[in-house]
Amino acid sequence: MKEIGINTEYITLGKFLKYVNAVDSGAVAKMVILDGLVLVNGEVDTRRGKKLREGDVVSFEGIDYVIKYED
Repeated sequence: MKEIGINTEYITLGKFLKYVNAVDSGAVAKMVILDGLVLVNGEVDTRRGKKLREGDVVSFEGIDYVIKYED
């Protein structure tokens, strides 16, 4: 599991996928999210604007990312 640090209260799912370089663009992020290929805390979430906060786990292409808040 990869720990990913953010320094804001939350990050949206679409932006997160770009932030960790899991996708090349927002358009690709939208497609993989709508296709149900991304799990948030073990469940499919098709909302590109889903707010991810500390402790949330995102799974995509066999990689699990956990959100950690950093000052």
